[in-house]
Amino acid sequence: MRNAMIIDTLKCVGCSDCVVACQIENKVPLGYCRDWIRETVNGSYPDLQIELRSERCNHCDNAPCVRCCPTGASHIVEGGTVLVNYDECIGCAACIESCPYDARFQHPEGYVDKCTFCHHRSSEGILPACVSVCPTSCLYFGDIDDESSEVSKLLNKRKFKTLAPEAGTNPHVFYLI
Repeated sequence: MRNAMIIDTLKCVGCSDCVVACQIENKVPLGYCRDWIRETVNGSYPDLQIELRSERCNHCDNAPCVRCCPTGASHIVEGGTVLVNYDECIGCAACIESCPYDARFQHPEGYVDKCTFCHHRSSEGILPACVSVCPTSCLYFGDIDDESSEVSKLLNKRKFKTLAPEAGTNPHVFYLI
């Protein structure tokens, strides 16, 4: 089993409902976020393409944040989700510096925080908050090892990309293009 998230960049309208749902569900302090909307413009005038996408921790198989954590607070649980044990985190921020996706932040209480794929929900079979509120249904979550899952089917029939493939992290967040 490997949990993954897919974002359909052709359906995302950049509304930020996913960001707000995450902040409320996970009690993220004002001024911080575990996910965000990125807008990129590709091409040259007059042939321009705008891509909107929801970004977050990529829950990598080869996670540099886990490798560099001196206390083991950053770790990977069954299903491939990367978590931080707040009680073990000393706030050194080595994981923040090592993340090629800029997906972690220093919580005001002194530990490092990030997207957890709403592990408290997903481990119970409930979709992450961001997925459950998306008005365009551009976010998908599931087990990519299960060939019958929607995420596996999408990756088999649609063209997709990952962010920063040169980092060699083997991320579990995919962008349909």
